[in-house]
Amino acid sequence: MSAILNQAHKFCTEHLLNAPPSLNKHNKKWQLAFVTIYCSRTLFSLVNNHVSKEKTIKVSPTPSHSILTIPPENSCFKIDETTLTDIVKEKKLEKLQQIGGVNGVASSLQTSLDSGINGGAEDIARRREAFGSNTYKKPPSKSFFYFVVEAFKDLTILILLGCAALSLGFGIKENGLKDGWYDGGSIFVAVFLVITVSAISNYRQNRQFDKLSKVSNNIQIDVIRGSRRQQISIFDIVVGDIVCLKIGDQVPADGLFLDGHSLQIDESSMTGESDHVEVNSKQNPFLISGTKVVDGYARMLVTSVGMNTTWGQMMSQLPGDNNEQTPLQVRLNKLTSAIGKVGLAVAFMVLVVLLVRYFTGNTRDENGKTEFNGSSTKADDILNAVVGIVAAAVTIVVVAIPEGLPLAVTLTLAYSMKRMMADQAMVRTLSACETMGSATTICTDKTGTLTLNQMRVTKFWQGKETIVEVSSSISPFVVNLIHQGVSLNTTGGVYRGSSGSESEFSGSPTEKAFLSWAVLEMKMDMEEMKRNFTILFVEAFNSQKKKSGVLIKKKEDNTVHVHWKGAAEMILAMCSSYYDASGVMKDLNGEERMEFKKIIQGMAASSLRCIAFAHKQVAETEEEDVKEKKKLQEENMTLLGLVGIKDPCRPGVKKAVEDCQYAGVNIKMITGDNVFTARAIATECGILQPGQDVDSGAVVEGEVFRNYTPEERMEKVEKICIMARSSPFDKLLMVQCLKQKGHVVAVTGDGTNDAPALKEADIGLSMGIQGTEVAKESSDIVILDDKFASVATVLKWGRCVYTNIQKFIQFQLTVNVAALVINFVAAIYAGEVPLTAVQLLWVNLIMDTLGALALATEKPTEELMKKPPVGRTEPLITNTMWRNLLAQALYQVTVLLTLQFKGESIFGVTKAVNDTLIFNTFVLCQVFNEFNARKLEKKNVFKGIHKNRLFLGIVGMTIVLQVVMVEFLKRFAGTERLNWGQWGACIAMAAVSWPIGWIVKCIPVPERPIFSYLKWKKRT
Repeated sequence: MSAILNQAHKFCTEHLLNAPPSLNKHNKKWQLAFVTIYCSRTLFSLVNNHVSKEKTIKVSPTPSHSILTIPPENSCFKIDETTLTDIVKEKKLEKLQQIGGVNGVASSLQTSLDSGINGGAEDIARRREAFGSNTYKKPPSKSFFYFVVEAFKDLTILILLGCAALSLGFGIKENGLKDGWYDGGSIFVAVFLVITVSAISNYRQNRQFDKLSKVSNNIQIDVIRGSRRQQISIFDIVVGDIVCLKIGDQVPADGLFLDGHSLQIDESSMTGESDHVEVNSKQNPFLISGTKVVDGYARMLVTSVGMNTTWGQMMSQLPGDNNEQTPLQVRLNKLTSAIGKVGLAVAFMVLVVLLVRYFTGNTRDENGKTEFNGSSTKADDILNAVVGIVAAAVTIVVVAIPEGLPLAVTLTLAYSMKRMMADQAMVRTLSACETMGSATTICTDKTGTLTLNQMRVTKFWQGKETIVEVSSSISPFVVNLIHQGVSLNTTGGVYRGSSGSESEFSGSPTEKAFLSWAVLEMKMDMEEMKRNFTILFVEAFNSQKKKSGVLIKKKEDNTVHVHWKGAAEMILAMCSSYYDASGVMKDLNGEERMEFKKIIQGMAASSLRCIAFAHKQVAETEEEDVKEKKKLQEENMTLLGLVGIKDPCRPGVKKAVEDCQYAGVNIKMITGDNVFTARAIATECGILQPGQDVDSGAVVEGEVFRNYTPEERMEKVEKICIMARSSPFDKLLMVQCLKQKGHVVAVTGDGTNDAPALKEADIGLSMGIQGTEVAKESSDIVILDDKFASVATVLKWGRCVYTNIQKFIQFQLTVNVAALVINFVAAIYAGEVPLTAVQLLWVNLIMDTLGALALATEKPTEELMKKPPVGRTEPLITNTMWRNLLAQALYQVTVLLTLQFKGESIFGVTKAVNDTLIFNTFVLCQVFNEFNARKLEKKNVFKGIHKNRLFLGIVGMTIVLQVVMVEFLKRFAGTERLNWGQWGACIAMAAVSWPIGWIVKCIPVPERPIFSYLKWKKRT
């Protein structure tokens, strides 16, 4: 057997050595592949021949092919994308170890575990070419043609097109092609015009949502490149990058765990399993894109990006459209349905009346002859007349159904979303735009929202003394312990560039404050600390614990130490001794503990956030105990010092709070700080008035609120202005209580643990800068600049959206009521409808599309913030709106019916000219009433009109098109030309709607909704 193998080896070697030296790299690879396959087959053949000769030897069958891992074309990387993807997706720990573990992968990807990738433009381009970019393929956006087809699916449009086709056919047959196409052709043109405008509006809206979606997906990620920690877009991540993960982050790509502590991952978005998965370097170093960090922190090595990740493949299969319907759209659809049913009933009655009048010989043509004469009337004439009657009835339905209501919501939401983006608010959920307008209570965070989130250490207490010169006034032993507590118990970092350059600090604002204080004032060398100590275990900070701890081992003498830092009163409760400035350890008895509490309260009363550091040297066996219990020692610690951090209030926050309070919205501050700090900041911001004290129930601690009975909570929740030392559960509890009391609640949050409260609230507002990805995904609106003033702006825009939709409802219902009454009365008494199908479609176009565009794009005014919030129970159509629309509709019906029955004698005109006067007056009434609709309650409807150029442009365009319809499209619109006097009369009659609107607004209306009286009567 050995002879056979030697022969095969010799044959393969000869072929390899005889390869021509002129072959290029690409051909050499194919030569290598060919020779390998050929050699394997030769070996297999020789073995088979040998076996056939010696029957007694049994050899297990082997495949007739070899699997080759041919290096990729770009051979500067020693590992290919397929291998990387397979290892992480399938979580193949054994295969990972075969290629040298995480270190081996990093080496193959030319990544330094300390300094990351080079990060130059050439390096990034090379990695993208080899492994792809971190972007996902999305399904193509809906085309304009799709929206045209959708518009054609409307049943009333299809019926009208059928009527138009029949009318066109009969017209051409009766009057020839030259004159017979006008009636049917006119309806066709009008229908296509309505469809086109509707399709354009919906198409533009869809494009707008696509743009906003791209912005919302652009997450900022912390990476290390060229030894420097920096933030980049998630789309700019490449394979080989080292990403820094912390609580609340979304894992941006597939990768491997490098180092970190207590890392817990929520993989429910990928696996559906609710249990958190521990990720570490030994048993499970695999990180999957799209999952969330729920505890701990770590650094990861990116191995796959974009479409090569599991998340990328899943995202590419998601539908690209947004079919979400907001609560207001649902309410409007019900309203549309109700009005449509009324319109259908009126249209059916008109149809029956007209058919009865026609077949009983009560209708006459233009020459005064009876249209139906029994059997002597041609079948074509009868069919043509019936088609005309059906078309008129269907057109009444088209006018009656207010399709413009959903369109108005869509337009105003799209417009407000775009403008809110410019005002630093990104809308993630459509319904939030309108719901925010109804908000009655806002529960806000303190840090970063009311304050600048620019932390700076301004005070340090060592023992009972306040220290000014930290490095020279304290014992070197204590300074060294503080260095350990700051440098090793942190998620931040320090970057030093070339010699002489200033240090750069990364991490949360609190961590950066500690690091800059320790480096600049206490001369801490973070790199030296990391070299001298090994981190054994970490308890990461979260808003529930309000502290973080670390177990470390000193390399020099193998001593083990525990360090804690966190909320001062919590750390103080863990301590049984303290160091004074000279480094002497002293017992912490009851009297001295009270003195420390007074120091903490004094700092808090000065608006300082008070943080304490504590230390304890423990036995070497502690390492094993901690690994087993997953918990650090908390008893008998020694207090190292108290640090006061200043976070100044944001400029303009007091005015924003006052604006919200003036608008009838209650502001409640929910913070993790202690009562004294919270009280000082709340008073400075205007949330708490100087007269309000703790005893009044305005200030409460989270634990106290939590321990109330349900009845006590419901009784006291509305009085509370500040909740201090609160946990995320306390915030959730408050939101639930407020909602039960009937409030519409908005909540701001930035942490992972804020997610339940953000989801529970009517409107969740997350912070764009400090907010974690979990918080952002749980929210409805992202405040991009973290300012409370932007929250007030969102409130104003929410009210604007709600008011704009109410304006349009008032405008549209006025047209609906007037059109239905006029056509119904005229059909019954005169046997005909005064407005033709084309004319009604034109009115439909004015009120649906152009009216929605004009009224839905009104900008917010300061007046909106002077009204009380709408709340949950306020009806969409208020008493004020009913008063306005019924007055205008009554006037229009009176004028138009007067013209219908007396117009010919009043103006001395023919029937055709009189019908044109009715049509022209009706349209101009809508134009003038559009001005009235701008202000629901204010008498001056022209205030600020010069600022809304779109409104003026649409009104101007409507008037121009109306002139064209009347004067130049006689055959198309069924109109007659009017002289100057007749135009003046039409304008004068329409303009009366302005003084009527002014007079009507002087009439007071009851606050209680009209329909509530009907419900009350039913109950009684």
